[in-house]
Amino acid sequence: MTEDAQQTSSIFGDHGPSWVHALTHWPGQHDLLNTCHDMAPAIAALLVLLGGIYLLFGFNIYKGLVILNAFVLGAALGAALGESNHIQVPLAIVGGFAAAAITWPLMKWAVAVMGGLFGALLGASIWRLSNLDPQFAWAGAATGMVTFGLLSFILFRGCVMMYTSLQGSVMLIFGIISLLSRHDSILHTISENMKLRPSLLPIMIFIPAIAGLIYQQHNGGSGAQQKH
Repeated sequence: MTEDAQQTSSIFGDHGPSWVHALTHWPGQHDLLNTCHDMAPAIAALLVLLGGIYLLFGFNIYKGLVILNAFVLGAALGAALGESNHIQVPLAIVGGFAAAAITWPLMKWAVAVMGGLFGALLGASIWRLSNLDPQFAWAGAATGMVTFGLLSFILFRGCVMMYTSLQGSVMLIFGIISLLSRHDSILHTISENMKLRPSLLPIMIFIPAIAGLIYQQHNGGSGAQQKH
């Protein structure tokens, strides 16, 4: 891989469990490319499939998708907690089902949590893209988290469509990049373009997200609202 990737690997190798790295190291675009490159083709294809579902049918089936998010998040948290004792699988299963069970009766709060997480990621990303001090990226993350979390209670329907469109777009783009990065020449081209145009990846995510939001609004949102 690239020199940046090797440096990243050395950093990750010196700081204990992987969940610590996620909290102390904000991933750069080269980190994301490395993750996409190392992703199994089956996982990449699944991301593309699920990304399309989130993009096109997010609000109509949002309860199932929110529960799926909770399951994955709970499983990831359980696996992280069990990493040091090598009991990742049992804790991942328990964490996933526990999170899904809690989410069902607290659906609106779960949507607010999902919005807060997306807002934090978006706020931190905008902070970094604005070339502000990376040590204070948490300020942008906190602002986005509070804003999007509270907005979920005020504009529930619109926020659900926005969040599912955004998540679907991220999954779709990363899945496509992973499939394309099977070829080293394509991976090199993508990497070079992202270095020259740091805003390229956000734009690639933003365009499908807006398209998905418009599609949901005109083809599924109103009917699902009546059912809700």
